[in-house]
Amino acid sequence: MFRLHRPAGPGGPGYAFTDRVGGSGPVGLTLGGAATHGVETVRRDGRAVLAAIGVERLYTPWQVHGTDVLTIDDAALSGWSADAWLGSAVPGQPASPQADALVTDRPGVALLIRTADCLPVIFVDETARAVGVAHAGRVGLAAGVLTRTVEALAALGATAPTAVIGPAICGSCYEVPGEMRDAVAAGLPGAAATTSWGTPALDLPGAARQQLLGLGCRVEQVAACTREDPLLHSYRRDGARMGSLGALVWLAPRVGGAIPATAAPGR
Repeated sequence: MFRLHRPAGPGGPGYAFTDRVGGSGPVGLTLGGAATHGVETVRRDGRAVLAAIGVERLYTPWQVHGTDVLTIDDAALSGWSADAWLGSAVPGQPASPQADALVTDRPGVALLIRTADCLPVIFVDETARAVGVAHAGRVGLAAGVLTRTVEALAALGATAPTAVIGPAICGSCYEVPGEMRDAVAAGLPGAAATTSWGTPALDLPGAARQQLLGLGCRVEQVAACTREDPLLHSYRRDGARMGSLGALVWLAPRVGGAIPATAAPGR
């Protein structure tokens, strides 16, 4: 179920990166792709993950390879329901808001970004009690989604967040045309790479690491390539029927604390 799981202590942050082990469908555990794998499959897998991390509420955006960051506050959580994270995949339910990163300082809600080769980055600032997660594919990374996420965390009081880079396609596998590699690398130091078979490639984890260090983050990394590891979902390897990995981050309630009434589960 998890490639990495750091449980939250009382009042602190927790985070996890899922893999495809387990799950209720033929592709293994998936937190996206309801149109392909069925709403009930994704719903069951999501519930299993939430039970494992001990969180009831889940929030995820409709990812569009952009740079918009949503701050998940009490207003964003009002009207929350157990199926809200499934968006318009549930008949009669509105689509999820479009964004490629989420931040919050509210306890008891897991923020979710879904990937299948693109780069997931989790942010935690234990002192400020602020967390975030970003979807940084080639387009979003080059456009500044990580910078925008760090700025949004700063607005919540974060001053020195730790950034955890999750499983993504590596520079030895992410083949692109030479012109694309050169154009991206011109604005992203560390992005230029060569595949293991000798063709132009991009190293998104390497470029993200350099960018995050420049933003003042401490950086950790889960060293796993989605294309190479059969226990991870990969669009490049499996095509459109791949599942979705999840990058989740949350804050546990303080000891003796309570979730605000406006954001209580089931409202």
